[in-house]
Amino acid sequence: MKFWFVWGFDALIAALVLFFFFAGLAHGRVSFFNIGLWLILLLGVAGIVGGSLWLRSTGRRGVAMAVLLLLAVPGLLCVLFLLVVLITHPRWN
Repeated sequence: MKFWFVWGFDALIAALVLFFFFAGLAHGRVSFFNIGLWLILLLGVAGIVGGSLWLRSTGRRGVAMAVLLLLAVPGLLCVLFLLVVLITHPRWN
């Protein structure tokens, strides 16, 4: 159950990355100049999400969870930061 919760969160992050990639393609922000960075980012996210499924299917549940946490921990920290900013309305000056 823990695995699928973290995997779902990582899949949501992967969907967000895909959204920004396709939005950048539509607006011309993804170009020949930065396509290499985008490909590394997309391959990394796909490797984490797909690799964790493969590791879990081979019986390495602990390693699969560790791979998932590579993406889930920074994503959770970003969500917490945005919640704190929305709740506290800090002054940035």
